[in-house]
Amino acid sequence: MLTRKQHELLLFVDRHLNENGVSPSFDEMKDALNLKSKSGIHRLISALEERGFIRRLPHRARALEVLRLPDAATPAGRRASGEPVLSSSGFRPTVVSNPDLPLSSAPPPASRTASDTVSLPLYGRIAAGTPIEALRDHSNYVDVPSHMVGRGEHYALEVAGDSMINAGILDGDTVIVERGDIADNGSIVVALVEGEEVTLKRLRRRSNAIALEPENPAYETRIYRPDQVRVQGRLVALFRQY
Repeated sequence: MLTRKQHELLLFVDRHLNENGVSPSFDEMKDALNLKSKSGIHRLISALEERGFIRRLPHRARALEVLRLPDAATPAGRRASGEPVLSSSGFRPTVVSNPDLPLSSAPPPASRTASDTVSLPLYGRIAAGTPIEALRDHSNYVDVPSHMVGRGEHYALEVAGDSMINAGILDGDTVIVERGDIADNGSIVVALVEGEEVTLKRLRRRSNAIALEPENPAYETRIYRPDQVRVQGRLVALFRQY
């Protein structure tokens, strides 16, 4: 469940550690990933740390330790030196999600079934922890009680992560989202961040900034410029299976 940039950074740090015995600097990481600022590197490192791929060693500058690599990059064999053998087949995300619904292209409309249910397009998993890359998947649907949706276009997402637990949103829940690009301040939204990553968070407008707030004190609020965040929909309901 890594984005392309997270995956690239993880492999670059691992390679740099194996070749040089020291973590790369933030400037080296920024240049390697062709990012314009170090803030993007800070965000990627935090995401990798939260997901258990790396850890920061305390009281040491430039000290990162790679704890594990993605399954796609770690075949069964290992080199004689003990470091993982990396795949040369390229990065393939293992998670399919798609809250990235361009406003000019509507999703398939919800269809009414014979009973009191509605069939909604299910766009995979969305991170309620750190953002994950948005990928299209128009092949899956989920039936939900019709009273969960009103007028307008809706779609469903499966939640991955625990950053919204204090709002009653748990890992594995299915959330129902009303598609749109407008949301009230304080509402829970699907947000597209910097054009390629999506997350489920509470939206707060702060003068000339947008804050995406978690509902779990273990996670930090992230602040963005207004042009870095695009609302993809507003949470209207969820259901949970046991």
